[in-house]
Amino acid sequence: MCSGSFAKCLGITLMPLAIVCVLCNILLFFPSGKVVKNNQITEEVWYFGGILGSGVLMIFPALVFLGLKNNDCCGCCGNESCGRRFAMLSSILFAAVGVLGAGYSVVVSAVAINRGPMCLNSTYPDAAGTYPFENGNYLSNKTIWTKCEKPDNLVTWHLSLFSVILAMGLIQIVLCAVQVINGLLGALCGDCGCCGGSDGAV
Repeated sequence: MCSGSFAKCLGITLMPLAIVCVLCNILLFFPSGKVVKNNQITEEVWYFGGILGSGVLMIFPALVFLGLKNNDCCGCCGNESCGRRFAMLSSILFAAVGVLGAGYSVVVSAVAINRGPMCLNSTYPDAAGTYPFENGNYLSNKTIWTKCEKPDNLVTWHLSLFSVILAMGLIQIVLCAVQVINGLLGALCGDCGCCGGSDGAV
């Protein structure tokens, strides 16, 4: 497969992943689907890992990857191939941005999963939410999930959405890393062909 076409496939894959991450982050602002006070929302939600890291910062690489296949490469000093090669080389920078964004999202999600959700219980009914779990001790012990009394099923909500963001972020990192390699190959070896001529023509 040509490097430009392969990059386009990566861009097509990254777009829905970014949208899923944004939606998951938005849903985390509504624990168990309910509207709560700001001081009762898990702190890591406010870091916008899914919205900024795997969302907004991932859209730019995805759009660049999508446009590589149709990039006009004929106006670069009269060389049919250098324009396309430069475009593939520049895509590496955007892929690096994608890796950083997704990496941020993964770190935030991992910290949130390990820390557990902020929730309410009968001991502090009118106070701000508390973090009843420590160092991921709840992950292998569902019996202590009862420490989170309100909102209902909050632990499942928290784990499910942050796990999705974490998984999507890891996939995004892999895809952007693949584009780094693809971009290098496209820059060094050229694409399949350009503007009806051979990519290696001078």
